[in-house]
Amino acid sequence: MNVTIMGCGRVGAELAHLLDAEGHKVTIIDTDATSFDKLPPDFGGVALLGRATDEEELEKANIRQCDAFVAVTREDDKNAMAAQIAKEIFEVPRVICRVYDPLREEFYESLGLEAISPTGLFARLIKERLEK
Repeated sequence: MNVTIMGCGRVGAELAHLLDAEGHKVTIIDTDATSFDKLPPDFGGVALLGRATDEEELEKANIRQCDAFVAVTREDDKNAMAAQIAKEIFEVPRVICRVYDPLREEFYESLGLEAISPTGLFARLIKERLEK
């Protein structure tokens, strides 16, 4: 699988590492060069400095050959915007974006985006454990 990840924070770096270790082709994009320090030394993917909301920079990341695009920055609006660009303009088959605000998760889903709210996900997990 060929995956482009926007955001090289803890989640993005870990996802990039997991996919790379399984032999997938991974490109990770971030606006801060120091964020790539989170990647392991043996990371075999491509780390690109840039904005994944910029169509030209997504072209440099070979987004047209991607099977999946994942947006996991700390900014809900940027994640949704990049996800929409990947889905609507570049027609990436699988697009997932992280949204911290669980209220936005439903809204983004209504736009046709696959959105995951770690806040809502974690709250449901804790609730399940409390009810055991």
